[in-house]
Amino acid sequence: MKIVHEQDGDVEVIKPRGPLVAEDSEQLRRQVNKAMEEHGGAVILDMSGVPFVDSQGLEALMDLTEHLIRTGQALKVCGLNETLCEVLEITELAALFEQFDDVASAVGSLR
Repeated sequence: MKIVHEQDGDVEVIKPRGPLVAEDSEQLRRQVNKAMEEHGGAVILDMSGVPFVDSQGLEALMDLTEHLIRTGQALKVCGLNETLCEVLEITELAALFEQFDDVASAVGSLR
């Protein structure tokens, strides 16, 4: 998995590219946590380049969300494909994330 970082003003946009599977989940966790610390929570996770997520990838997303909830924040994700949306609905995890169609709407929610 490749993870690209972009800036949109004061917002960090993290764009994983490729499947979010066991061997990549810790890398994503570290990078999102680091970005949250550096940008005070102004972080968007753009999942448009992620075709699927395995159980460890879901666990990484849950861990990030639980950490953010403890600090009064929410994980903002955008660009979820139909398969990922279905997985989050089936596993009843969808409500844990603030979901947006695209980066622009997610960034707008932070301003």
